[in-house]
Amino acid sequence: MSHITEELNSQPECWIRAAAEATRQARALPAPGERVAIVGCGTSYFMAQAAAVLRESAGHGETDAFAASEFPHGRSYDRVVALTRSGTTTEVLDLLHELKGRIGTTAITADPDTPVPDAADDLVVLDFADERSVVQTRFATSALTLLRAHLGLHTDAVVADARTALSTPLPPGLVERSQFTFLGRGWTVGLASEAALKMREASLSWTEAYPATEYRHGPISITTRTTATWMFGPAPAGLAEQVGATGGTWIQGTLDPLAELVRAQRLAVAVAAARGLDPDRPRHLTRSVILTPSGEE
Repeated sequence: MSHITEELNSQPECWIRAAAEATRQARALPAPGERVAIVGCGTSYFMAQAAAVLRESAGHGETDAFAASEFPHGRSYDRVVALTRSGTTTEVLDLLHELKGRIGTTAITADPDTPVPDAADDLVVLDFADERSVVQTRFATSALTLLRAHLGLHTDAVVADARTALSTPLPPGLVERSQFTFLGRGWTVGLASEAALKMREASLSWTEAYPATEYRHGPISITTRTTATWMFGPAPAGLAEQVGATGGTWIQGTLDPLAELVRAQRLAVAVAAARGLDPDRPRHLTRSVILTPSGEE
C-alpha cells in the first residue's frame, strides 16, 4: 500500500482528533470579531480559501486568504493564521518573521521540530496528521476540520460521510477519462481547486477548477465525452443539464464537501495506478519548497 493510500484512509480518525484539538487550542485560534488573514502555499492556500469563506459566512469577522508570497502588507489584520504541514516552507516563514511584533500570528503545522515555532506567536500542532507522501491529504483536511470545528461547523455527520467516501466505489468510468474539471461555490471553490491539484500532482492529469457559475463563461467549451465534471456542493440550476448536453460526465457530490474531496483524492490515486505512476513521489515535487536567498530552489 502506498503512503498516500494509508494516509487518506486515516482521515476520519484524524478529523475526530482535529475537532477535539480545536477545543483545546481555542485561545490560539481567531476570536469572533477579529479581522483575520489565512495564508499558505499550494494545498494549504486552497484550505485557507475554504476556511476564510466559512469564517466570514458564519459571521465571525472579515477573513481573507492569500498565498503566503502574495500577502498584502499594506492591510491591517488582528491575526494571521499560517497553514504549513512541514513548518519549513520559505514563503510562510518569511511572512511570519516580517509580521513579528506587528500582527499576532498562529501557525498550524504537523511538525513542531522545525523553524516555525520560533517564527509564530502561537502554534497548533497536528502531528497525528503528518504524512510521508509528498502529496498532502490528511494534514490539509485535518487543518480545515480544526478551523471548521473552531467555528462550530463540524459535526459527527462529516466524519460519517468521510467513511462513506472511503468505503463506496467511485463512479464508474472515471479512471478512463482524459480530463477532469472540479467546480465549487462559496467555501467549496477552494476544495475544487485542491481536488484539481491532487489530480495534477498524483496522476499528471489534465485538470481544471472553477467557481461553478464561471464554468459557463468559457471553460465549458472544452468539455467533451472524455471529460468528467465534478460538483462540490449544490450546483447552479441547469448546469448539470448543460454539461450533459456536451457529452461529458456530470458528477454531483452528495456528501459533505470535505468528504467529496476525499473521493477526489481516491480518484487521483486510482488514475495514478492506472497510468503506472507513484503518487507518493510526484514528478518535480518535494515535501516542502525551501528557497535559497537568491530565490532559487
